[in-house]
Amino acid sequence: MYETAKLRGRIIERFGSQGAFADMVGRTNAYVSLYLTGKSTLDQKTIDDWSEALDISANEIPDYFFVKKVHET
Repeated sequence: MYETAKLRGRIIERFGSQGAFADMVGRTNAYVSLYLTGKSTLDQKTIDDWSEALDISANEIPDYFFVKKVHET
C-alpha cells in the first residue's frame, strides 16, 4: 500500500476538492477515492494524466505515487 497524503494535499492545493479534481481528469470521485484509500491501483496512463493535471514533474512522480506506507507496530 502507498502513502497518499502528499498526493491528497496536492489535489486540494490545485483543485480545492477531490471531486473537482475527479471532474478535471474525467473520473468519478469514487474512482479517485478508491486509489487514495489503497483499494485500487493506477495504470501508467492514469498516473501520467494525474501528474499532468497536478503539475507534478516526471522526477517527482515517485514522491507522490510510490512512497510505501509505513505501518506502526
